[in-house]
Amino acid sequence: MIGASLQVVSPSLRPFGTFSTVLRRELQLAYRRPADLLNPLFFFAVVTSLFPIAVSPLPDVLALIGPGVIWIAALLAALLPLSTHYAHDYEDGTLEQYLLSGQSLVAICIAKTVALWLVAGLPLVLASLVVSGSYGLAPSTFAVMSITLAGGSYALCALGAVAAALTVGVQRASAMIALLVLPLMVPVLIFGTRAISMAATNLPAKGPIYLVLAVTLLAALLSPIATAAALRISME
Repeated sequence: MIGASLQVVSPSLRPFGTFSTVLRRELQLAYRRPADLLNPLFFFAVVTSLFPIAVSPLPDVLALIGPGVIWIAALLAALLPLSTHYAHDYEDGTLEQYLLSGQSLVAICIAKTVALWLVAGLPLVLASLVVSGSYGLAPSTFAVMSITLAGGSYALCALGAVAAALTVGVQRASAMIALLVLPLMVPVLIFGTRAISMAATNLPAKGPIYLVLAVTLLAALLSPIATAAALRISME
């Protein structure tokens, strides 16, 4: 069924048609599995709720640690769905159909990454705005937080897609994915939290924001090619 749906794409619009077909399919499958949508949000809510209890409920302390806590919780929560990003397609044979369909594997990888961000990354960005109020962060930081977390979460999804492709069929892949992805996300974490902290003190935060977006753009451009190559290697 999946292979047939890909084969009917018009050759003149093949990359875009493949992208839209796979994106629609991924979103439909995601909303049929509510747990995949709620688990990252539940993890994010639990982590951000425990820090005030463990550290201090004082408003000044919460405002100080808030950017770092929100960023770390969001990155760890976004890691949860990566272990099954290509695992389900591998188990039911869809991944093999993708490789044999003759369609652009790069377009397929882009579509799956965008779908992953829409399902796991974007809800975390919206949830962070709610949590930031409980940490006493100023409304002036909300725009900076939204931009940096949106970019950082997409970079995580893009890099995580490469790691997920490399570990297709491997047992306990989630630990390997975390080991591969988290070190690469350290610069984004530093720049993202720095941007929010600067915005909270009314300092210009354009520099850290541009650096986060630069990493995001680089990951968005290179990861689909690397993911497609990793899938071909893993399926050989």
